[in-house]
Amino acid sequence: MNGYKVEDIRNIALISHSGAGKTSLAETMLFLSGGRSRWGRVDEGSSILDHDPEEKERQVSINTAIAPVKWNGCKINLLDTPGYFDFVGEVKVALRAADVALVTVEGVSGVEVGTELVWGYTDELNLPRVVFVNKLDRENADFFKVLGQLREHFDKKLVPLQIPIGKEDNFSGIVDLLSESAFSFDEEGNSEQIAIPDDLAEDVEQYREELLDAVVERDDELLLMYLEGEELDPEALKKVLKEAVVEQDIVPVLCGSAMTATGITAFMDFVVDYLPAPSELPAIGGEDPENNDETTRDPSVEESFSGLAFKTMTDPYVGRLTLTRIYSGRITPGMRILNSVKGESEEIDRIFVPKGDDQEELSEAVAGEIVAIPKLQVSTTGDTLCSLDAPIVYPSIEFPDPVYSVAVRPESRGDEDKLGSGLSRVAEEDPTFHTERNSETNEQIVSGMGEMHVSVMTQRLKRKFGVSLKLSPPKIAYRETIRRASEAHYRHKKQSGGRGQFGEVDIRLEPMERGGGFEFVDDIFGGAVPRQFIPAVEKGIIESMQEGPLAGYPVTDIRATLFDGGYHPVDSSEMAFKIAASRALTQAFMDAAPVLLEPIVQVTVQVPEEFMGDVIGDLNRKRGQILGMEPRGKFQVIKARAPAAEMVRYAIDLRSITQGRGTFTSEFAAYEMVPEQEAEKVIEQAQSEEE
Repeated sequence: MNGYKVEDIRNIALISHSGAGKTSLAETMLFLSGGRSRWGRVDEGSSILDHDPEEKERQVSINTAIAPVKWNGCKINLLDTPGYFDFVGEVKVALRAADVALVTVEGVSGVEVGTELVWGYTDELNLPRVVFVNKLDRENADFFKVLGQLREHFDKKLVPLQIPIGKEDNFSGIVDLLSESAFSFDEEGNSEQIAIPDDLAEDVEQYREELLDAVVERDDELLLMYLEGEELDPEALKKVLKEAVVEQDIVPVLCGSAMTATGITAFMDFVVDYLPAPSELPAIGGEDPENNDETTRDPSVEESFSGLAFKTMTDPYVGRLTLTRIYSGRITPGMRILNSVKGESEEIDRIFVPKGDDQEELSEAVAGEIVAIPKLQVSTTGDTLCSLDAPIVYPSIEFPDPVYSVAVRPESRGDEDKLGSGLSRVAEEDPTFHTERNSETNEQIVSGMGEMHVSVMTQRLKRKFGVSLKLSPPKIAYRETIRRASEAHYRHKKQSGGRGQFGEVDIRLEPMERGGGFEFVDDIFGGAVPRQFIPAVEKGIIESMQEGPLAGYPVTDIRATLFDGGYHPVDSSEMAFKIAASRALTQAFMDAAPVLLEPIVQVTVQVPEEFMGDVIGDLNRKRGQILGMEPRGKFQVIKARAPAAEMVRYAIDLRSITQGRGTFTSEFAAYEMVPEQEAEKVIEQAQSEEE
């Protein structure tokens, strides 16, 4: 099968708060367009878009799924994204591959936390958008109330193109304001033109006037005709409205119910008629890797091939798939292309159009298409693919850093190797999921965007790679140090027949500035300790510092001076002096007012102003220190320092406090002394674990 022409393609990302009905909308569009013989239902587990076992079990979208809908000679590529906060990475990749964002809003709940978040993501990418008010058949659904919320929350010009006929159980159709036509819909989504109900006459007049005002002000000729009361050309109105949508001067608001199919065919007509094809958008900007100059590619088949690998995934039958948005040119099986980020060439074996958990093979794909390319060897998410003779690098996809971490270990001891390879594969598919081994605590740490994200990833590891994991909070990398100087003398002497062991050292310990690390000073005079044994003394001290005397944590910020000692001409050895130095360090350390140090993180928290007091109070309870606050749009940004031990579950706490509207970043700042009361708990726990 061949693909569509560039001008006949529409690429739309469905984004919303969780539960607004994005997947149901996509499934209904697939069914009504003939793309599926069966109407997929999320609640029944029959959705082809939520096909992952985790999605079926939890009844929420976890992955971005692609649904190609064929309607009125066009191909609408729907990218159905998760609405749950933890899977923001999937939203980011979909928006990057799309030309328009469809913000789905629930007719009862209206604007929710997730609505605000995804709206912000579209602002970052400067994407045109359209709003679909869904689930208007539900009890307490109110289109006009939701419209008011949208206008209150967002600074774009939100203009209804449709208004609903009937409410709740009686919701049965829509009025198209531009054509002043009313339509009812049956259970199969078929429409029938009807007369505009009398009780809607005033609303139709009011909102049609709003729509015309917003459109004609963009065109002098239309404006003059409108002011003089002349009849407006529908095609001219359509052209100007489409331009307004592309340039984001107008955000159209449409309505319907995916569950009853009311208004859905009218929505698909709107997508084809008013949303832009890739060829109607500006050239795509990138960089020439040979000279770092800015360059562009027109979204045309005549251009050299270029595209962005926006998602990597594994199919149980096909293997590794690289989802790619083609920006220019065309590709065919057998073609060699360049990964311009990694500087290596790849061969295209086959090309697929993804459809949920299924694929349809293509003999060619052109600019504007979204395709899956199997078995690429080096290409990963965010890489640019292009023609060998016309290299270009597009900006990669920006992902947020993980905010929630746990330590993992396999339930079966023999699964360590499988764990390592499995984690790397899972992390490759999801750039917001990170994994690393902490060399200090010797733990394998996995990090994600929240508790559910990490849970889903570990379940995926078990299902795909057969590795069951035990999860626990990460250990905190405490340190030990001293607050005053002290000295210690230790003689290691052992005689058990034959050659004995003898090493004698005098060591002075002194505290250094925080972050000073370790310094060894050789202050031996007169050969009290022969030169050949002094490196052994230093080595014995360093090895002993790996597990400090106080609670077994590494020792830092000390200066150790070897100032005296003794030796035996026969029995002294490097081992004897290492042992003596180690024992002397322990004695001196415990006499030098030892303390625990804890890692402190610098935290930047962004929250709506109404939650600022609660967030500051919570940080104070976490032994945090507030450094300052500053406004950022509708939000307040709080900067603080807090112990890492108190911030292990902060992603969950902040979400709870702010109803999911707060975000934060953190980074290591310094080590500081643990308060005595807290230190006692840490030491007691360390001793208990050792026993």
